[in-house]
Amino acid sequence: MTALRTLIVPGLDGSPAPHWQQWWAATEAGALMVDLPAPARPDPADWETELAGMILRHPDSILVGHSLGAVLIARVLAGGARLRVRAALLVAPAETGLSRRISDFSPIPEIRLPVPTTVVASRNDPWMQFGRARDLATAWGSGFVDLGRAGHVNVASGFGPWPRGKALRDGLVAASAGGPVLAGPGPRPVRGMRAEGRGRDRRSLSR
Repeated sequence: MTALRTLIVPGLDGSPAPHWQQWWAATEAGALMVDLPAPARPDPADWETELAGMILRHPDSILVGHSLGAVLIARVLAGGARLRVRAALLVAPAETGLSRRISDFSPIPEIRLPVPTTVVASRNDPWMQFGRARDLATAWGSGFVDLGRAGHVNVASGFGPWPRGKALRDGLVAASAGGPVLAGPGPRPVRGMRAEGRGRDRRSLSR
């Protein structure tokens, strides 16, 4: 899967090693970490500009976001910018109303996203209730993966190397075999394994 460019999008405070996102970037030639400005004091406009710029520099990529990074991807895809994106894997999205540090990312868009997406959620994630993650997946038109009791899918919950993440990405690539999609204006509103790690961490969305 190295021929495909994967852009890895961290959340609040970044994804320092041994986070699975750092492991992914270090073990796959086609993967790049998105260097978001001021990771401890995120600004939605700055983060969206940086991610959109990375997509423009690496068109037809697949996006892999964790926590606030997953929310950022949803905001960019729903925002109407005409960006060539293949698909997106959205892991453990964070509820933006739970912390002042990320409240400016509210509200989380609840419209059908214009590219194939998969939401990966945990039943005991302290940063988003399982039912809320499932509802977002429905609103976004996403596939949905239940990881069981996997915390925030971060280092504190036992996630360093995470080969299943790459397998889920590969499944998205296969599902989007028709090629990249132009993520543009006009998305329409929608009405409407066992756990691989354990633990809780309210101090940071990524660690």
